[in-house]
Amino acid sequence: MRIGRSREDDFEINVVSLIDVLLTLLMFFVLTTTFVQQGRMKVSLPQASDKAEAPAADTLVLVIDRQGHFFVGNNRVLGDDEATLKNAILGVAGSSHDRPVLLRADALTPHQSVVTAMDALSQLGFSRLAIATAPPAGPSSQ
Repeated sequence: MRIGRSREDDFEINVVSLIDVLLTLLMFFVLTTTFVQQGRMKVSLPQASDKAEAPAADTLVLVIDRQGHFFVGNNRVLGDDEATLKNAILGVAGSSHDRPVLLRADALTPHQSVVTAMDALSQLGFSRLAIATAPPAGPSSQ
């Protein structure tokens, strides 16, 4: 029978190493969770409808061909830079920046040309922009 406690019976846990490991794991999970959220960014993509709607009478039509040349209305813009495009849009639209704009770009148009046109319209104060699309050819795959 043992009445007194001996030194060998004392049990202690060293928690310093455990805390280090837990903090490292916590930091790892916090950082990887942030990256996963950025990877799951949801983008709502536009869809083309079957209905062909005629543009309103006061709609400003901006056309971009395959080579990236701009046409405001039926007139070709001489120059492919943003400043020239802005001057041409102002010449046709005047001071009415609340009118709708229809952007018609060829399917093979360089993406930079479309972005340049959208940027020029935005800087001029146009906010009602529609992008013309064509319905898919053949039977729908949905």
